[in-house]
Amino acid sequence: MGGDDLEPRSDAGTGGSRRKDTPPPSGTARSPLSGKAIAPRAPVLPVLAAISVCHFLNDLVQSLIPAIYPILKVAFHLTFGQVGLITLTVQLTASLLQPLVGLAADRRPMPFSLTGGMGCTLMGLLLLARAPTYVALLVAVALVGMGSSVFHPESSRVARRASGGQFGLAQSLFQVGGNAGQALGPVLAAFIVLPRGQASLAWFSLAALLAMLVLTKIGAWYKRNAAQPAAGRLPQDPEHPAISPPRVARTIAVLLALIFSKYVYLASLTSYYTFYLISTFHVSVRNAQLHLFVFLSAVAVGTLIGGPLGDRIGRKYVIWGSILGVLPFTLLLPHAPLVWTGPLTVLIGLILASAFPAILVYAQELIPGKVGLMAGLFFGFAFGIGGLAAAVLGNLADATSIGFVYHVCAFLPAIGLLAGWLPDLEWARSRARFSDTSRG
Repeated sequence: MGGDDLEPRSDAGTGGSRRKDTPPPSGTARSPLSGKAIAPRAPVLPVLAAISVCHFLNDLVQSLIPAIYPILKVAFHLTFGQVGLITLTVQLTASLLQPLVGLAADRRPMPFSLTGGMGCTLMGLLLLARAPTYVALLVAVALVGMGSSVFHPESSRVARRASGGQFGLAQSLFQVGGNAGQALGPVLAAFIVLPRGQASLAWFSLAALLAMLVLTKIGAWYKRNAAQPAAGRLPQDPEHPAISPPRVARTIAVLLALIFSKYVYLASLTSYYTFYLISTFHVSVRNAQLHLFVFLSAVAVGTLIGGPLGDRIGRKYVIWGSILGVLPFTLLLPHAPLVWTGPLTVLIGLILASAFPAILVYAQELIPGKVGLMAGLFFGFAFGIGGLAAAVLGNLADATSIGFVYHVCAFLPAIGLLAGWLPDLEWARSRARFSDTSRG
């Protein structure tokens, strides 16, 4: 597993190092911003597979928390508002540190912080298995969230480093591991935690230990292969933003609005889908958790599709189609019988999940050289807004009903109309190159 292929070359007016301009072999990825070959090599698949497995294990542990809400609600006599506060706690702790961790990693890579973050998750999991009070539950899930806040920015940098220039593919492979872990959590909760009780969560500490071992190996690879460009810029990144700073700020605001739409709607399903099925269709807890597994599996598949599709047809179009395209299905869901509820949620998961890899890579191309910061900002905002939404929606459900929550959330994907204001980065970069050539 080798490092990035760089060759120094003086560049008039910049004095920086640039990639040697050699004809790329057939099928080599090109930068969607510059049009030049990004890297004359293939992705480092063993590293991408390893970081995806660790993402699987990390999110598997985290997904156990909402999956056992029915158990905790009965054991601790919780209201929906208190259930929402658990989600808020884990999501906020998983979000607040992420931009800071990402910014620090851009300036100075911290590959072995991944192992430390997973150790924090391990402690939280063990405490969750033995928590005697509601306050102890909140402390436990906060530790799990803190571990996640360290994991995501730096592991996203590892995925980009190993991408070989195929950024969307690498981000999707990284993300699909997390989505697969989220999907499997409810199944394991149904067949292990539900019959054996809260204490059986301790068995999942083995997953965290395995992740720590793998992350130690990944950290050693990353330390050997991570170059140290100025300001944390990865060699694959373009050198200059394609658009003006004010428009960059407006574009980031649009992307965050789209993330708001996606993750508030996802929070309504991941936190309350089981309760919706139980109260509306009177299914068993295990049956409801299996329905949640099917939905989260569709989310995993959609994530795997979104990144490579963005590499091929353009990330703006994937973002637009993913958020807005799910609107007809979300509007139908609150009115559907049980036989159609499952298929509708599968379609919703497939379409909606394809947006995040495209959004994240688009943001990293929008602000070159800030891979960790963008990963931390968007992962952190996604987790934070999801947690806030879970708390608000839980209180709304207490005041009205779970069914009313789904009627309100059905309109959220209409925010996808804002994607029409996203600039075409490839066109902006081409125009800038043409302008530079004309002046030259």
